Amino acid sequence: MQNKKCKNISRREFLKKLGLGAGFAGLALTGCKSASDKATANQAALKDIPTDKMTYRVNPKTGEKVSILGYGCMRWPTIPLDGENGEDKIDQETVNRLIDTALAHGVNYFDTSPAYCKGRSEHATGIALSRHPRDSYFIATKLSNFAPQTWSREASIAMYKNSLKELQTDHIDYMLLHSIGGGKGMEDFNARYIDNGILDFLLAEREAGRIKNLGFSYHGDVAVFDWALANHDKYKWDFVQIQLNYLDWKHAKELNPRNTNGEYLYGELEKRGIPAIIMEPLLGGRLANVPDHIATRLLEKEPERSVASWAFRYAGSHPDVLTVLSGMTYMEHLEDNLRTFSPLVPLTEEETKFLYDTADLMVQYPTVACNDCKYCMPCPYGIDIPAILLHYNKCVNQGNVAESKQSPNYAEARRAFLVGYDRSVPKLRQASHCIGCNQCSPHCPQSIDIPKELHRIDAYVEYLKRNMT
Repeated sequence: MQNKKCKNISRREFLKKLGLGAGFAGLALTGCKSASDKATANQAALKDIPTDKMTYRVNPKTGEKVSILGYGCMRWPTIPLDGENGEDKIDQETVNRLIDTALAHGVNYFDTSPAYCKGRSEHATGIALSRHPRDSYFIATKLSNFAPQTWSREASIAMYKNSLKELQTDHIDYMLLHSIGGGKGMEDFNARYIDNGILDFLLAEREAGRIKNLGFSYHGDVAVFDWALANHDKYKWDFVQIQLNYLDWKHAKELNPRNTNGEYLYGELEKRGIPAIIMEPLLGGRLANVPDHIATRLLEKEPERSVASWAFRYAGSHPDVLTVLSGMTYMEHLEDNLRTFSPLVPLTEEETKFLYDTADLMVQYPTVACNDCKYCMPCPYGIDIPAILLHYNKCVNQGNVAESKQSPNYAEARRAFLVGYDRSVPKLRQASHCIGCNQCSPHCPQSIDIPKELHRIDAYVEYLKRNMT
């Protein structure tokens, strides 16, 4: 049914409402897009973005005002060097432009890590930020000592000092123990931070002022999360970074038994008055690229907003959230988020219930819990793991995964899956090349059995190739 707000408008205005402003020409070149694609495309033509309306939250320890929109520096834009082998370099000019735009519109929190962008994020972020006054932004980075060879005191301290060097700064505003709870839970936590004395070292750095705020990010074994909070009086965590979105609030464990529902994580922080930093408000893009009927449901409810804006408003509406991170690779992502948070309009009680009802509908779709973090990369056999899983998820959301030849839309779904697969993933990087070495799964914060999923998807691709009709 046509929404009343969409009547009696020009084609240009209609495209704007669907998010097809300045980006429409590019979309036209790449073929048809789903409703969810349209809803997350460029909305630059909707209205001017204010430079003085950003919503801020106050850090209770320092009194500093932190922008509710934080810039996640995990997915900086790249320039391909050798497309077939996946080699690339960070597009520094575009990174500079994105950070300049963010700062000009009030964003002052930038989150990076030695592990992001194949180890290149801190360097690129440091170059871009160092062009601005140091007191105009907050830097967050992490001790990303995932690999056992980095667990020694010497290696961990070297990683920390290299972060200061790459970021061109003499202090870190927000320092995190990265992804506690992963691997073997408390055993890995003790090896990474306690037995080697590194947590004591970081506490001393905080005391010396080279770290302004110390916290941790959490994925995995909830026993580690609970232990860290049980020892809050000892460590005095200044903040904690958690995964929170309207799908994970109650359904995280349904989607992945190793995950913890956001309702519990946020509630435990709220009890102790610890500010929350929010990661994965879009679940690696899955709450922007939703099934078509979900996108339609959200757009009919609020035609002037993008699908993604619902998820960001949800995360920001929690009062103890200090900032909501978004990995904004493209200017249109940044512009859409600036509109959402300049200023933030918190969700009403009715809108929150609407999103929880939406989440109940979404859990019926069996997507793989990939957040495109790329911790599984690089694959020693050159497989583009995230691209494969994201293509599969996209086809699930668009109804292009037919169970058998007897499915009513089999021919259409078959073509869409195979053609899209070859376009999204070069043949030498597809799932057929996985030998099951399992060097990837231990690094996955979502605890995905990656070889199992790759083999399942490859078997499905082979089925489609063998069965034309």
